[in-house]
Amino acid sequence: LQDFKLEFGHHQGRTSSVWRGGTATIGQSPGDEVWGIVWKMNTSNLSSLDKQEGVDDGIYVPVEVNVHTQVGKVLTCRSYQMKDYVCGPPSPQYKKVICMGAKQNGLPTDYQKKLEAIETNNYAGPVPIMEDIEAAIKAKKINSA
Repeated sequence: LQDFKLEFGHHQGRTSSVWRGGTATIGQSPGDEVWGIVWKMNTSNLSSLDKQEGVDDGIYVPVEVNVHTQVGKVLTCRSYQMKDYVCGPPSPQYKKVICMGAKQNGLPTDYQKKLEAIETNNYAGPVPIMEDIEAAIKAKKINSA
């Protein structure tokens, strides 16, 4: 995604009760880029995705963006931008999930290093959703061994 950058923030200044820190959004920024994965999905699933992304709660708004693929195609994609946010760092747990996804999906090494360099809020308390994710990963490794 060209001319955008990855940002983290708190919707209306409130820290995410799920992730205990800022959550991701994209902001226009000439010359910057955000790497990610494009998923093809049925439009009948859009309302479910919107709900998951907090559109119904007014946290995020869907936006259409032009994504340039590594093979030179330009795809019109749906992304989400946080509304009314105050910039704020993510929790270490949220950053870890983003970095794990970048590695798992083979995003460019330089971009992965950029993600690893993101400063966090150093939150050290429990993050139940992260515990669920780690348990699922561990179960998958056991089942595929």
